[in-house]
Amino acid sequence: MGKWGQALPSDDVRPPRTGGFAMPGLHLLAELYDCRCPPQLLTDADALRELCLAVCATPGLTPVGQIFHQFGSALDPSGATGVVVLAESHLAVHTWPEVHAATLDLYVCNFSQNNSTAARLACQRLISAFVPARVLRRELERGIPDLAGGFDNARK
Repeated sequence: MGKWGQALPSDDVRPPRTGGFAMPGLHLLAELYDCRCPPQLLTDADALRELCLAVCATPGLTPVGQIFHQFGSALDPSGATGVVVLAESHLAVHTWPEVHAATLDLYVCNFSQNNSTAARLACQRLISAFVPARVLRRELERGIPDLAGGFDNARK
Protein backbone atom coordinates (compact mmCIF):
# COMPACT_ATOMS: atom_id res chain seq x y z
CA MET A 1 0.00 0.00 0.00
CA GLY A 2 1.43 3.36 -1.00
CA LYS A 3 0.91 6.75 0.51
CA TRP A 4 -2.46 8.26 -0.46
CA GLY A 5 -2.26 10.40 -3.52
CA GLN A 6 0.42 8.25 -5.11
CA ALA A 7 -0.50 5.89 -7.92
CA LEU A 8 0.08 2.23 -7.21
CA PRO A 9 0.67 -0.42 -9.89
CA SER A 10 -2.67 -2.02 -8.96
CA ASP A 11 -4.66 1.24 -9.31
CA ASP A 12 -5.54 0.48 -12.93
CA VAL A 13 -6.62 -3.11 -12.38
CA ARG A 14 -10.04 -4.16 -11.14
CA PRO A 15 -10.24 -7.28 -8.96
CA PRO A 16 -11.05 -10.47 -10.86
CA ARG A 17 -14.68 -11.52 -11.05
CA THR A 18 -14.21 -15.10 -10.05
CA GLY A 19 -16.61 -16.97 -7.84
CA GLY A 20 -19.57 -14.71 -8.61
CA PHE A 21 -20.45 -11.05 -9.02
CA ALA A 22 -17.76 -8.67 -7.76
CA MET A 23 -18.58 -5.22 -6.40
CA PRO A 24 -15.08 -3.83 -5.93
CA GLY A 25 -14.49 -0.68 -3.95
CA LEU A 26 -11.97 1.13 -1.80
CA HIS A 27 -12.80 2.35 1.71
CA LEU A 28 -10.46 4.94 3.24
CA LEU A 29 -10.73 5.85 6.91
CA ALA A 30 -8.66 8.38 8.82
CA GLU A 31 -8.57 9.68 12.38
CA LEU A 32 -6.92 13.09 12.67
CA TYR A 33 -5.52 14.17 16.03
CA ASP A 34 -4.15 17.50 17.27
CA CYS A 35 -5.42 19.35 14.19
CA ARG A 36 -3.67 22.71 13.73
CA CYS A 37 -6.03 24.05 11.05
CA PRO A 38 -7.96 27.31 11.44
CA PRO A 39 -10.50 26.67 14.25
CA GLN A 40 -13.41 27.48 11.92
CA LEU A 41 -12.77 24.27 9.97
CA LEU A 42 -13.48 22.23 13.12
CA THR A 43 -16.39 24.32 14.40
CA ASP A 44 -18.31 25.61 11.38
CA ALA A 45 -20.47 23.35 9.20
CA ASP A 46 -20.34 25.84 6.32
CA ALA A 47 -16.52 25.87 6.32
CA LEU A 48 -16.51 22.06 6.46
CA ARG A 49 -19.01 21.91 3.57
CA GLU A 50 -16.89 24.25 1.45
CA LEU A 51 -13.78 22.11 2.02
CA CYS A 52 -15.54 18.81 1.36
CA LEU A 53 -17.17 20.01 -1.87
CA ALA A 54 -13.85 21.44 -3.09
CA VAL A 55 -12.11 18.14 -2.36
CA CYS A 56 -14.89 16.19 -4.08
CA ALA A 57 -14.28 18.23 -7.23
CA THR A 58 -11.24 15.95 -7.71
CA PRO A 59 -11.45 14.38 -11.19
CA GLY A 60 -12.98 10.92 -10.82
CA LEU A 61 -15.39 11.93 -8.05
CA THR A 62 -18.93 13.11 -8.83
CA PRO A 63 -20.93 14.84 -6.05
CA VAL A 64 -24.68 14.25 -6.36
CA GLY A 65 -25.86 15.48 -2.95
CA GLN A 66 -24.74 16.74 0.44
CA ILE A 67 -25.92 17.46 3.95
CA PHE A 68 -24.05 19.09 6.83
CA HIS A 69 -25.09 19.62 10.44
CA GLN A 70 -23.86 22.24 12.90
CA PHE A 71 -23.57 21.22 16.55
CA GLY A 72 -24.03 23.90 19.20
CA SER A 73 -25.35 27.27 18.06
CA ALA A 74 -24.35 30.06 15.73
CA LEU A 75 -22.98 31.96 18.73
CA ASP A 76 -21.30 28.91 20.27
CA PRO A 77 -20.49 26.34 17.57
CA SER A 78 -19.24 23.01 18.86
CA GLY A 79 -18.40 20.88 15.86
CA ALA A 80 -19.89 19.71 12.63
CA THR A 81 -20.66 16.59 10.67
CA GLY A 82 -21.30 16.21 6.99
CA VAL A 83 -21.75 13.84 4.11
CA VAL A 84 -21.19 14.33 0.41
CA VAL A 85 -22.99 11.66 -1.59
CA LEU A 86 -20.94 10.71 -4.62
CA ALA A 87 -22.06 8.87 -7.73
CA GLU A 88 -19.15 6.61 -6.75
CA SER A 89 -20.38 6.35 -3.08
CA HIS A 90 -19.71 8.84 -0.22
CA LEU A 91 -17.48 11.08 1.88
CA ALA A 92 -18.33 11.57 5.57
CA VAL A 93 -16.49 13.90 7.96
CA HIS A 94 -17.05 14.55 11.67
CA THR A 95 -15.20 17.09 13.81
CA TRP A 96 -14.44 17.37 17.53
CA PRO A 97 -13.13 20.93 18.08
CA GLU A 98 -12.88 20.44 21.85
CA VAL A 99 -10.07 17.91 21.25
CA HIS A 100 -8.85 19.30 17.90
CA ALA A 101 -9.79 16.12 16.03
CA ALA A 102 -11.69 14.89 13.00
CA THR A 103 -12.61 11.60 11.36
CA LEU A 104 -12.84 10.95 7.62
CA ASP A 105 -14.63 8.14 5.78
CA LEU A 106 -14.37 7.98 1.99
CA TYR A 107 -15.70 5.02 0.02
CA VAL A 108 -15.64 4.65 -3.75
CA CYS A 109 -17.04 1.96 -5.99
CA ASN A 110 -14.59 0.61 -8.56
CA PHE A 111 -17.09 -1.35 -10.65
CA SER A 112 -17.11 0.47 -14.02
CA GLN A 113 -13.74 2.17 -13.52
CA ASN A 114 -11.09 2.29 -10.83
CA ASN A 115 -11.58 5.40 -8.69
CA SER A 116 -8.91 4.50 -6.11
CA THR A 117 -6.39 7.12 -7.19
CA ALA A 118 -9.04 9.88 -7.05
CA ALA A 119 -10.16 8.69 -3.59
CA ARG A 120 -6.62 8.61 -2.22
CA LEU A 121 -5.90 12.08 -3.60
CA ALA A 122 -9.13 13.51 -2.14
CA CYS A 123 -8.44 11.96 1.26
CA GLN A 124 -4.90 13.30 1.29
CA ARG A 125 -6.20 16.78 0.44
CA LEU A 126 -8.64 16.58 3.36
CA ILE A 127 -5.96 15.39 5.76
CA SER A 128 -3.64 18.20 4.65
CA ALA A 129 -6.36 20.82 5.21
CA PHE A 130 -6.78 19.78 8.86
CA VAL A 131 -3.00 19.89 9.50
CA PRO A 132 -3.04 17.04 12.03
CA ALA A 133 -0.02 16.28 14.20
CA ARG A 134 -1.01 12.58 14.23
CA VAL A 135 -2.98 10.51 11.72
CA LEU A 136 -4.29 6.97 11.85
CA ARG A 137 -5.16 5.72 8.33
CA ARG A 138 -6.92 2.55 7.30
CA GLU A 139 -7.45 1.30 3.76
CA LEU A 140 -9.80 -1.54 2.94
CA GLU A 141 -10.53 -3.13 -0.42
CA ARG A 142 -14.19 -4.14 -0.40
CA GLY A 143 -16.57 -6.27 -2.40
CA ILE A 144 -14.31 -9.08 -3.53
CA PRO A 145 -16.24 -12.35 -3.08
CA ASP A 146 -13.11 -14.54 -3.21
CA LEU A 147 -11.82 -12.87 -0.05
CA ALA A 148 -15.03 -13.83 1.76
CA GLY A 149 -14.78 -17.48 0.82
CA GLY A 150 -16.58 -17.19 -2.50
CA PHE A 151 -19.89 -15.84 -3.70
CA ASP A 152 -21.94 -18.89 -2.72
CA ASN A 153 -20.76 -18.72 0.92
CA ALA A 154 -21.97 -15.12 1.21
CA ARG A 155 -25.59 -16.27 0.73
CA LYS A 156 -25.52 -19.01 3.38
